[in-house]
Amino acid sequence: MVSTRMNLPAHDARDGRAALFPLPFSSRFLAAAGALLAALAVALSAYAAHVADPAGQSRLQTAAMYAFGHGIALAALAPLARRALGRYALIAVLIGTLVFAGGLACAYFLHTSTALLPYGGSLMILAWLVYAIDALRR
Repeated sequence: MVSTRMNLPAHDARDGRAALFPLPFSSRFLAAAGALLAALAVALSAYAAHVADPAGQSRLQTAAMYAFGHGIALAALAPLARRALGRYALIAVLIGTLVFAGGLACAYFLHTSTALLPYGGSLMILAWLVYAIDALRR
């Protein structure tokens, strides 16, 4: 059953969901988290540009850049991650981004330590390498 507009899959009358290839919850969650991360990054960048002192601008812009880039990547790649290894890698990307970019933002706003930032950055690097391995295995 196909809808008449743009050949999109028709909705299943029983539960209202798309009948073809429903995404696992983890993929939907990662895509939504990526979109939220990107939105927060735009807000953080605006705050850095218009409110933050010059010393904090660099830290907040760096946090916004990493959050935006990884948020967009999560939103785009999560629906394509059909295998568990790819989804685990994207979960690690999300956690690493939250630790790294979130740690930079918390250091500015809450005056917390930046001691965990290298772990967040390392987790992002490792996660992208695992995602690359999963992509080669397809």
